[in-house]
Amino acid sequence: MATLELRDIRKSYVAHEVIKGVNLDVADRDFVVFVGPSGCGKSTLLRMIAGLEEITSGELLIDGKRVNEVGPADRGLAMVFQSYALYPHMTVRQNMGFALRMAGIAKAERERKVAEAARILQLEPYLDRRPKELSGGQRQRVAIGRAIVRNPRIFLFDEPLSNLDASLRGQMRIELARLHQELDATMVYVTHDQVEAMTLASKIVVLQAGKVEQIGSPLELYHHPANLFVAGFIGSPRMNFLEARILGADGGGVRVALRSGAEIVVPAAMGGAQAGGTATLGIRPESLRPDPEGPIAGEVRLAERLGGLTLLHVTLAGGEPLVVQIEGGDRTGAREPIRLAVDGAACHIFDESGQALPALERHPLAA
Repeated sequence: MATLELRDIRKSYVAHEVIKGVNLDVADRDFVVFVGPSGCGKSTLLRMIAGLEEITSGELLIDGKRVNEVGPADRGLAMVFQSYALYPHMTVRQNMGFALRMAGIAKAERERKVAEAARILQLEPYLDRRPKELSGGQRQRVAIGRAIVRNPRIFLFDEPLSNLDASLRGQMRIELARLHQELDATMVYVTHDQVEAMTLASKIVVLQAGKVEQIGSPLELYHHPANLFVAGFIGSPRMNFLEARILGADGGGVRVALRSGAEIVVPAAMGGAQAGGTATLGIRPESLRPDPEGPIAGEVRLAERLGGLTLLHVTLAGGEPLVVQIEGGDRTGAREPIRLAVDGAACHIFDESGQALPALERHPLAA
């Protein structure tokens, strides 16, 4: 069993508060990802969990026991950093077993643990090589292997893939997902890359300026963002935002009018919003489609042809930008006029404060 609880965790440097009351429950075998822009506090929060940063106030519990005053070496955690930090003069075998040797573990037991970690990470052919003879992805696997041999209660990852190129990052995401399944371990992972968060996490924690904006499964955050920040951060390409005016509500949901005069009904409740008030309509790029009778008119400025799909960058009559995701075989080109239809059921409405109006129905996949 390996659970983690954060109770009103705060961190201040002199008078500047950088972590502002974080509450979080990490269940046994969870894969939790902290995601957010640079400077949001995600790495600081991870270092507080590891014991590398002092907690200003609040409680940190591992398996139900307060560990605020427990040193890093005694928390039963293992951390993998952005930098591989391998010893260049040691072989892979020696790098992976170094912490065990320093801890006085018998040679036979060290070799057994290193061999098992090498099997899991598919490093067996490289055990007698030195780091300079390895690729970036192999070096990162060695760094992860050093954590595995310690058999920690919780694995902590601080942007471990950011030094790799795009192809290797894709490979290592698959490796990490497989590793989580094979080890059946609790993992906490920090990244600024929302694609990593969406593909790896069982639970995502979205942070901004030291505060938690939303916690939920990847699909829950995608289909039911709590506010404009989460809606714009989760999803690639990002959600489109259009100015709107609330006309009112009926049994089908809330009706809004765009600047162009087009009206759209979104299955949401009014909440605290008022008829006549301003709002923001959120539309995912894949929820728009070309339609000669569509209510949204604009001009294509750029067509990004990505093979299996095409992204159309459209400017509406009022000057608002819009990204439309369509099939890769579509031949719509730049400078062409276009009309677009949108499925109101796939849209989101955010009130004047940026908070999402409550949806009438949950998306079937957003468990």
